[in-house]
Amino acid sequence: MSFRVGIGFDVHRLEEGQSLILGGLNISHNKGTVAHSDGDVLIHALCDALLGALSLGDIGLLFPDTEPKFKGIDSQLLFIEVLKKVYNKGFKVVNLDITLVLEKPKIQSFIVKMRKELSKYSDNIIPGFNKIELEDISIKATTNEKLGFIGSEEGVACHSVVLLQKV
Repeated sequence: MSFRVGIGFDVHRLEEGQSLILGGLNISHNKGTVAHSDGDVLIHALCDALLGALSLGDIGLLFPDTEPKFKGIDSQLLFIEVLKKVYNKGFKVVNLDITLVLEKPKIQSFIVKMRKELSKYSDNIIPGFNKIELEDISIKATTNEKLGFIGSEEGVACHSVVLLQKV
């Protein structure tokens, strides 16, 4: 039985007037992420962890920000494409552990819905592969205690760890 671990990290600048999309949800806030795609830092870190576990590079390699077709793309579509790569390599997701780092808004009330979104998008990607179950997805959030660019609400970051198993 073969296992693979991947670690992902992503960060985006925050600006007024931009959308804040985290874990597939559009969260009402006065600031949002500046990015080539929709700026979903959670899904970007998760994709990087999945790709890293299989030595497939990162999302910037697969979906470069120099490519116009990815401008404003829904990161959930990127997540689906990355999961297809995981499944096509003969692996399944054992669990996901994700930590968002941002000062505001407080996102505790959105975490269950984010977990449901990630689970939903993993369903029926490739016949015969089980979706990622809700209990296998952990999402936590913390502040940066008002320190640095995150603490001054200039940015948001996300760390992700995944465990894959060969099937």
